[in-house]
Amino acid sequence: MLSRCPAPPIFTVHFKRPLSYLTPALYQNQTTTITNAQKHDRSVLTSQLRNSGTIHESTHSAHSFYSQALKVSAKFGFLQQGKQLHSHIMKLGLCHKLSLQNQVLHVYVKCTAFDDMEKLFDEMRVRNIVTWNTLISGIINCGGNVTPYFRRMLLDNVRLDHITFNSLLRACVQADAIEVGRRLHSFILKVGFGLNCFVSSALVDLYGKCGFVEDARRVFDEVLCRDLVLWNVMVSCYALNCLGDGAIAVFNLMRLEGMKGDYFTFSSLVNSCGTLGSSKLGRQIHGLVIKQSFDLDVLVATSLVDMYAKNGNIDDARRVFDGMTAKNVVSWNTMVVGFGQNGDGREAVKLLRDMLQRSFCPDEVTLASILSSCGSLSIGCETMQVHAYVIKNGVQAFLSIENSLINAYSKCGSIAGALQCFGSVKEPDLVTWTSIIGAYAFHGLSKESIEVFEKMLSQGVRPDSIAFLEVLSACSHGGLVSEGLWYFNLMINDYHIIPDSEHYTCLTDLLGRVGLLVEAYDLLASMPIEPRSDTLGAFIGACKVHGSIGLAKWAAEKLLELEPSKPVNYALVSNVYASEGCWFDVARLRKMMRDNCDHKVPGCSWIEIAGEIHTFVSSDRSHPQAVDMYAMLCTVFGLMEENNVSGHCNVLDKEMDECTLWLPG
Repeated sequence: MLSRCPAPPIFTVHFKRPLSYLTPALYQNQTTTITNAQKHDRSVLTSQLRNSGTIHESTHSAHSFYSQALKVSAKFGFLQQGKQLHSHIMKLGLCHKLSLQNQVLHVYVKCTAFDDMEKLFDEMRVRNIVTWNTLISGIINCGGNVTPYFRRMLLDNVRLDHITFNSLLRACVQADAIEVGRRLHSFILKVGFGLNCFVSSALVDLYGKCGFVEDARRVFDEVLCRDLVLWNVMVSCYALNCLGDGAIAVFNLMRLEGMKGDYFTFSSLVNSCGTLGSSKLGRQIHGLVIKQSFDLDVLVATSLVDMYAKNGNIDDARRVFDGMTAKNVVSWNTMVVGFGQNGDGREAVKLLRDMLQRSFCPDEVTLASILSSCGSLSIGCETMQVHAYVIKNGVQAFLSIENSLINAYSKCGSIAGALQCFGSVKEPDLVTWTSIIGAYAFHGLSKESIEVFEKMLSQGVRPDSIAFLEVLSACSHGGLVSEGLWYFNLMINDYHIIPDSEHYTCLTDLLGRVGLLVEAYDLLASMPIEPRSDTLGAFIGACKVHGSIGLAKWAAEKLLELEPSKPVNYALVSNVYASEGCWFDVARLRKMMRDNCDHKVPGCSWIEIAGEIHTFVSSDRSHPQAVDMYAMLCTVFGLMEENNVSGHCNVLDKEMDECTLWLPG
């Protein structure tokens, strides 16, 4: 719209004396100065404009000077300088020039100066479609109501154009006003803009972003002559709504009609492959991207990194990342998040160091992702280093970072660090409250977790399903049956939140821990959804502790039927039978595991001491202090047996026997 008119932008201009008209030679020098001003700061440009000489000779020269200066003001958002130019335009009697008035209006739009924009518009005696379009665009940018001005346009018989409709449709997208958009669509068809590619692209975008893919496709199909923008918007519409097959189909149709895609097309296609989880199709698109040299584009290459990471091909993602000729912060963030999502937090931390060494400044997305990786790995040293960087660079005000710090410290075993971070948040949101509730629950501080939950409710924060999950987890860890049942019913009856499998898992675990196996069984049998493997696993674990082999068999059958190819399920059920001495059943399950499952990856645990990670697997003798550790374990098991901590002494005896095997003598 505005590119067709001598619109926008000026820098810091302090006019200490009236400007007379510029000679052609001086104007040419002035134009060069403003064109190159992007490379200088405001003070330098102010000095250059101040020393440019006097303006004289012709109205045309003055018009050209102010036009260029207003362009600079709008481009760089210099409101004060735009106002100065506006006052000089009025002083020199150039306010009757509609093109200059439109440019001043554009400056106010770009600077989101709503009051100045409205005042100037109301003072303008003559307006054209550019004036109206500039105003509507400004109102939308300021988040105002554009409807009264649109009605005024219709009452004044202003002839609308494609830019007007594009702005109005953009307002519908921002407000998620699909019904208003439909009425506007009807009006567009009535005035004959239904086949306009520019307007149709905006309509497809509206329907796509509001989730009405079929309506978007209907608009797309009605346009006979489609440009690349319309094709791209349609591909993006499918990709945005996680309909990767539709995006690929539109791309194939696009190629049949002889239309070549651009970087936006391939970026949307690659994102669709990531959504579909189709690594094979993604590789094919990648080959086409390389063939047409779009892999040199930062946006496309970043989308490839994201696609491979989402499909679990982290090595391919790293290869694409390393092969990028140019990277931006988004590229680094995508690779960092990819490592974190694939459980490779150490590489994510290394990548952050590499990022800093190459003078890239991590943003809140980078730091939040790194902290999440630190928490998953329980590496407290790196967490503190990232925290120090956050404070040093003054980005601790971001709630996403504060919430990540609470989670990271909690998972690293530092409840004090989590509390300190929580205390520094001035206005905690629901995620912040949920994080500290979960931190208390994670550390077994059930009563403190419930107290924080109640405090959150007292401050008017409405809990969601995750907040209730955390408080139920706290009740489960503390064996608080009455409180757990109370919050479960509160969630359903007062907040109308439908519990999912995770909530039922917490409640099953809570009942099972205190020996209420019959109640836990009744809960499983009455669930409105099929119990998941973790729910059944929690129940089987409780049956093992309390010696209920009959109920354990019932749950085991369901578990093995639900996930017959997971070795951990067979190991869990086998341990139940072993605790009761049912060795025939143990052998049968071990054989079933060998027949139905791949090689079982042994579970491991780890602990960080003085910055060094110590990793252990079952019956591990590789650690240099293994003898000392097994001696300590034997002592602990002996104390447990004396105090009758374990509900099953035969299990405890078995553990002690295994420990003594590794002791000397």
